Amino acid sequence: MLFSFCFLIALLWGSSLRVEAQPARKLIDVVVSPDRTDWKYKAKEEVTFTVQVFRNENLLEDVVVDYELGPEYFPVKTEKDVLLKNGKTTLKASLKEPGFLRCKVIAKVEGRNYEGMATVAVDEERIQPTTEDPKDFDSFWNQAIADARKIPLDPKMVLMPERCTSTQNVYHISFQNERYGSRMYGILVVPKKDGKYPAILQVPGAGIRPYGGINLGDDVITLEIGIHGIPVNLPQEVYNNLASGALNGYPGINKNDRDAHYYKRVYLGCVKAVDFIYSLPEFDGSTVGVTGGSQGGALSIVTAGLEPRIKFLAALYPALCDYAGYLHNRAGGWPHYYRNAQPGPNEVETLAYFDVVNFARRVNAPGWYSWGYNDVTCPPTSMYSAYNVIPGAKELHLYLETGHWTYPEQDAARLQWLKEICK
Repeated sequence: MLFSFCFLIALLWGSSLRVEAQPARKLIDVVVSPDRTDWKYKAKEEVTFTVQVFRNENLLEDVVVDYELGPEYFPVKTEKDVLLKNGKTTLKASLKEPGFLRCKVIAKVEGRNYEGMATVAVDEERIQPTTEDPKDFDSFWNQAIADARKIPLDPKMVLMPERCTSTQNVYHISFQNERYGSRMYGILVVPKKDGKYPAILQVPGAGIRPYGGINLGDDVITLEIGIHGIPVNLPQEVYNNLASGALNGYPGINKNDRDAHYYKRVYLGCVKAVDFIYSLPEFDGSTVGVTGGSQGGALSIVTAGLEPRIKFLAALYPALCDYAGYLHNRAGGWPHYYRNAQPGPNEVETLAYFDVVNFARRVNAPGWYSWGYNDVTCPPTSMYSAYNVIPGAKELHLYLETGHWTYPEQDAARLQWLKEICK
């Protein structure tokens, strides 16, 4: 009986390990391969995409596919119900100007659709923003920050014993934001041993959710904040209700009024999060960076653009870049305000004060940036429109195949860079 019990435990344990180790795979693999390994081309150069459809690691004969070719969200060639007798074909296209050329293929097998794509860069270093830089951009934000700082920070910290370790204290914290009673919340991790430490602010991706904090070891203070002015340790049901109710569509709230747009209090809250870090007795008084992905990648650039005390940043696939792209027949950034709608009165003018490209123009802190070309949430054209205007030292780490996600190795590289720069 003891042997049987141990065997069963070992079997279950081994099964769980195998489940964790194996990534999700689809029955049908649609592989789209450009004819250059770096996926980079010049304007007017012809790109050859090789399309292959596999089942059980073998080419699938007599498979029917749909495909489209062209810039992101603006395909210029679309074909449906194309028969690939040998499961393979080649497609050719080019771009006349800087941007990204995408080949998307959908294989239709037994009533299901399976998608594959490849997106190549065309003179990507020459992509520039379409969103204008308002003449009073700096004065607007300088005044907004000055007004916000007139509101006392009023920091509050509540120890979370269940999350503390032998070397770290973990707190649920809050501080007052841009008006009385408006608070930002987060999870703070502080080393227990006496000393002065560098700090990293983690800013969140889009959505409404709780947060658990970020742990970068026993020699770094970390603060992970939420942006919605509610505690970040509530039951999941609370966030679900807000996501479907009062905060549904929050990126579009008051997008025609620069003084009332939702992201104004968010951006100011990121600046005051730096103020909060500076108020900590354990902080070394100088070394502070910011990091995040998607909306968090955007907020990293925004914070570094607004707050000169930020010494470094690491941004993954930043959102909120070059909203106006769609008005110029090219892809704009999430949340894609104008992909399927025309702007209302004063929207374009207002959103220019919140577009990441205009904060990127003001980033002088050294930065680590990373994304992939197949991102359909934050199209690479929009991200390059911000990256190309950053004046500070910058390094771009490309993981070409990735969409709006990261490889474990990619995120490990980000965290390692942050740890190294904190030393």
